Amino acid sequence: MHYPPHPPRPTLRQTTITLALCSALLLTLVSAEWHPLIDADERIARTTHRWAVEDHGLTHIFRILTDWVWDPLTLRLVCAAAMAWLVWRRSAWWTALWLAATCALGTLFQQTLKALVDRPRPVWPDPVDSAHYAAFPSGHAMTATVVCGLLLWLLHDHGAGRAAWRTAMALAVISVAGVGLTRVWLGVHWPSDVLGGWLLGALVVAVAVGAYERWRV
Repeated sequence: MHYPPHPPRPTLRQTTITLALCSALLLTLVSAEWHPLIDADERIARTTHRWAVEDHGLTHIFRILTDWVWDPLTLRLVCAAAMAWLVWRRSAWWTALWLAATCALGTLFQQTLKALVDRPRPVWPDPVDSAHYAAFPSGHAMTATVVCGLLLWLLHDHGAGRAAWRTAMALAVISVAGVGLTRVWLGVHWPSDVLGGWLLGALVVAVAVGAYERWRV
């Protein structure tokens, strides 16, 4: 019996172009305050905020996760630990510098977009949490995507075993999805802010990996 061939996997360049187009489209819709997007954001945010006010226990857990476990500073410290490992165990100075530069440029990119778009955060009469700076994109979501994406790629590039790879992938998916959920649940971001953080974070990873592979060749 002949089975149909598997469809070819998208190349890194194709993935980067797709992420760039999707990010640009969402950025345009948010900047233009496209009514269907704004309406969907508000409906989802009102629902999740009502749940957050009613469920004090889960809200408290989400605050701990977003303020300590998945906080951008915590994730950057994880990156710093990975850099130390690269230098100490692999003598990979250039890879460590590439990791540091990508995280720094990703943060600069994120803050620049926040200032340019200047989107207001949700405002509630009974807030369960607070946050600073503009809303789009979500810094927590973007930082988690960048850090987890880079570390996953490094594990793959250094030939991590199957068990380690699966564990890291599970932790990365939980972290990236979880931090987005907590930001919307706590009422400090619109859903499209989180989506923007995911897309832009993935774009930063794709561009950084492409640049690294070209430099290595």
